[in-house]
Amino acid sequence: MDINAKQATALLAVLDTGSFEKAAARLHLTASAVSQRIRTLESQFGGPLVIRNRPCLPTTTGMRLLQYLRRASQLEADFVADLAGPEDALWTAVVAVNADTLSTWFFPELVEVLLKENVLLDLTVDDQAHTHRSLETGRTIGCISSEPRAMRGCSAALMGVMRYRLMASLAFKARWFPQGMTRQAAAQAPVIAHTRKDDLQSRFLKLQFGLLPDGFPRHYVPIPGPRLLAIEQGLGYGMVPELQLGKFFTQTELIDLAPQHPTDVALYWHSWDVQSPRMASLCKRIVETGRKSLRAL
Repeated sequence: MDINAKQATALLAVLDTGSFEKAAARLHLTASAVSQRIRTLESQFGGPLVIRNRPCLPTTTGMRLLQYLRRASQLEADFVADLAGPEDALWTAVVAVNADTLSTWFFPELVEVLLKENVLLDLTVDDQAHTHRSLETGRTIGCISSEPRAMRGCSAALMGVMRYRLMASLAFKARWFPQGMTRQAAAQAPVIAHTRKDDLQSRFLKLQFGLLPDGFPRHYVPIPGPRLLAIEQGLGYGMVPELQLGKFFTQTELIDLAPQHPTDVALYWHSWDVQSPRMASLCKRIVETGRKSLRAL
């Protein structure tokens, strides 16, 4: 089956932007022209490829086609970059990572290789339990995830464990946990979570005190740096990666509320088995860097 390049580009644009109008603006076309290209491609495949919703989403067939097109686009970009020569050989890596990885070891450790390999990053940031979805839907070609199982055609490499500590300020502990953590106190003390997808605190409180996810108050602060600052200032308490704590862990502003019960999250690098040479090299370096930065399982 021959896939028309213009139709494939239209499909990628619609699913990347989430709408026909935004795709049309990206491609400098009218929305009706984009829609016609998608309909022609759907006729060729004998069924719908796009769920016309807000945002637009791929159907099951659309996801499989998107996975193929994403990898084909990567291989083409790698080939063009090789022909362009070392000075102009910029290429884009579309990957998904969790926020805690991004705020701790990803950039400090990978900057050298990103510069050396002329990588343009297109990052999707999500909870580690949800990044894998971006690979399944074809939106990315690699991801850091807590999912241990590789989907068909992909591999999953264990990098290591990110250890979390349940941190609070001394003032917060004095106010909410003067007698230590109890079920009654934990049901009243506010947690600071990243987003509504962040279940690290929920799992800990259910395991230790039997509290349900809606059994305690919480703030939502999605950016790791400001979230740690909010914990330091006593707005709430929450799980913080050891790698992020740095100097705070050895000073008096913060205290580990459960020093005997750290929370370990295993992280895996997922990528397609068939990759462009440059993407394969980047995947290898990400895994190596992750294993150097994270705790061994």
